[in-house]
Amino acid sequence: MGYYLNAKAADRFFQELAPEYDLYAPVKMKDDGMFSDTDTVRYGKVSKAAEIVFDEKSDYSFKEVLLPLSETLFFFTENQIKEADGRKKGALIFVRSCDLHAVKRLDEIYLKNGFEDYYYKRIRDKVKFVLMGCKNCFDDCFCVDMKTAEADFYDLSMEPDKDGYLLDNRTEEWDDLLQELCQSKPDVTPSHVTETKVRAAVPDHLTLDIAEARMWDEYDGRCVGCGRCNFACPTCTCFTMQDIFYSDNGKAGERRRVAASCMVDGFTDVAGGGSYRKKNGQRMRFKVLHKIYDYKKRFGYHMCVGCGRCDRICPEYISFSGCIGKLAEAQKEVEANDAE
Repeated sequence: MGYYLNAKAADRFFQELAPEYDLYAPVKMKDDGMFSDTDTVRYGKVSKAAEIVFDEKSDYSFKEVLLPLSETLFFFTENQIKEADGRKKGALIFVRSCDLHAVKRLDEIYLKNGFEDYYYKRIRDKVKFVLMGCKNCFDDCFCVDMKTAEADFYDLSMEPDKDGYLLDNRTEEWDDLLQELCQSKPDVTPSHVTETKVRAAVPDHLTLDIAEARMWDEYDGRCVGCGRCNFACPTCTCFTMQDIFYSDNGKAGERRRVAASCMVDGFTDVAGGGSYRKKNGQRMRFKVLHKIYDYKKRFGYHMCVGCGRCDRICPEYISFSGCIGKLAEAQKEVEANDAE
């Protein structure tokens, strides 16, 4: 059901939700950017609608709410194990369409990929999503080509309109409150883009032979293996485990799940001193093909949602969308080599 709320009513709506939900949305963080004296837009808690950045794309995704960078799973002593407490309150996360599609990808990996991750699920069960409409595309977006520019599986949508906000509510328990607060009840359809400046058409005929293409060698020299692309990406799901032992008792501590990156040294280290994908080009190949080949083979659609954050955050200006654009010629190359 559609509602129009002025700024004061929107803040009241947030206040009424606050006892039950922590509200997370893109916010401006001063002097927190990649370079000195630059700002960044990333997710933080909000209490007022005016704190939400609607007119810029966040540099980092919502992912840290569902998958904390470091999450304690349980505590241990010599004789006991105690599960760490989960979230006490629910979470209401403001996301754009591409990120809402990214949630679907995370759910596939953590809930439907042959097992159900208990720690992810206990957070996920308490989360609702607010769709932020996109009236215009941003510079790095290629969501239309990745078929993520529209999403209709939200709990609430919200976007600025004149001096207030347009909402489309799909959570029945909020209807009475919104009817009390609203100034009118228009028909509301969340805004979405139909074309983007950046294009990234994935070839339909890709085969695993693409792994032998020479295009990957380019990234041996260009990529510095910092892993920023992985941590900015809303669909990267890799993690490692760390056992932390307390200094006052070396037999007690905690086990943590910590975000990991396939682009950094040590990710493929194995017992005995071995390490796979030592070259950065090999790591780039693994990441790209996982996003647009392996995942699709398993689930039927691409893992990449076209948000463009990896393009924006890379210190070497490596473009993921640009890499996708090279795949057609690379496939022709390997097919020609096979024919010789």
